[in-house]
Amino acid sequence: MMPDETQSPVSFKVNVARLPQKGMAVTVDADAAQRAALAEVHGLTSVERYKADLLVTKWKRNGVKVRGRVQAAITQACVVTLEPVEAVIDEDVEGVFLPEDSKLARQGFNAAGEILLDAEGPDAPETFTGDTIDAGALAEEFFGLAIDPYPRKTGVAVASTDDDDVEPVESEFQKKLRLISKKL
Repeated sequence: MMPDETQSPVSFKVNVARLPQKGMAVTVDADAAQRAALAEVHGLTSVERYKADLLVTKWKRNGVKVRGRVQAAITQACVVTLEPVEAVIDEDVEGVFLPEDSKLARQGFNAAGEILLDAEGPDAPETFTGDTIDAGALAEEFFGLAIDPYPRKTGVAVASTDDDDVEPVESEFQKKLRLISKKL
């Protein structure tokens, strides 16, 4: 984690230099203060339950792999009525970390230094310095990605205007194009 980054409310640092051969089980069961901090960070009304069950194992020569699941119960405000909307999050968590000086961490870059990504492939490994990674922060990333950005209460629809009653507005470009086509 970079010094200027804020620490995750559910941070769980793992010393990767001392990982057992079979890996290390990590469970993050957020307490009330952590759940309140998660709600604030992610713009939620509340987080009633948050639990991440992870397994941190060695990967390749000096990398680390984190796999598991994050489960949560959250309450958000409906984007239409602002009434509470309850949701359940149940997401797989998977990430690979490599030391920043690793040759594998530099793969995926072309000669110009551009990153090559495969949209359908796995995520690129994250790099770390020192001998610790934050498994809790990784689980929080997957939690955050699973939150519905536009929650709506069941049966509520956004009021729409009838497009037939709206007069289209002609842009300056369209006016010039119309005038030029008339001259031709």
